Amino acid sequence: MLGEAATTEITRVDDAQGVRESKTAARKGGEVAGTARKDLERKTRKKVVSPENYLGISQKRQKLLKGKGS
Repeated sequence: MLGEAATTEITRVDDAQGVRESKTAARKGGEVAGTARKDLERKTRKKVVSPENYLGISQKRQKLLKGKGS
């Protein structure tokens, strides 16, 4: 979620148009999200992604499809 927001903002700020610029923006957004996840894990001493909180593929798709209809 954070990665998507970061990527969107970077795309807007950099005025990314085209595949190459979008790919660069996506990479930068992923770096922001990765840094935030690692920082949270370090501070809480808990993994953010674990077998207990992992959603199956079908559940993820259902959640995404519901979000797009809103």
